[in-house]
Amino acid sequence: MAERNDKEPVLSGVDTLLDTPYVRVYDLAYEDGTHYYDASRRPLDRLMAAKDASRAERELPDAISCFVVIETPDDEPRLVLFREYRYPTGRYVLSIPSGLIDAGDHTEEDPIVVAARRELVEETGIELGPDDELCVVNELLFTTPGFTDESTAIVSVVIRRPDVSFLSHAGAEGTERFGRFILASRDEARAMLARGLDDRGEPYPLIAWAAMTFFVCDLWRSEH
Repeated sequence: MAERNDKEPVLSGVDTLLDTPYVRVYDLAYEDGTHYYDASRRPLDRLMAAKDASRAERELPDAISCFVVIETPDDEPRLVLFREYRYPTGRYVLSIPSGLIDAGDHTEEDPIVVAARRELVEETGIELGPDDELCVVNELLFTTPGFTDESTAIVSVVIRRPDVSFLSHAGAEGTERFGRFILASRDEARAMLARGLDDRGEPYPLIAWAAMTFFVCDLWRSEH
């Protein structure tokens, strides 16, 4: 059996290889000679790899991801999905309401909730009403830790309305490109989970898989 080694590598230096407004690339150098390329949205002073565990736990995530369920009187609950063009994949993929936490959000009392409310309006036309619920499920999850320190908060949203006519992508900004809404029933979400492909037979992102799993397991009904 291979010897277990839980000792963390000691970071000795960070070299900035690329610095743009939305993505940066760093060369992480360690005392044992290891080098690792790290893609990040964060400037050097907020880089996760350069923080100790106690400081990292207090960090805000880069983004929010909303798992939105709509309950209407005459239909079963539906999970809000839609097509979104994701440039790195070169295609429209199954997506959920999500977006970055803006610099201005950091001064708010609850930056995650503020960002979630804004992204819901921009990407779905949803403005929360008195019968709706919004709950932060997880404040920070790493998305692809072998490549980047990018992180997201998971927000559960339950919308109770008489119909779904309010749904709209009219608030799309900048490079955002959205396709049609897909209001998935439990059976439809289960089918996509079982196939590992969306309703068009194409791959989908991990966050869409998480949203569908959250939905079909009724975790959105749980008290948080």
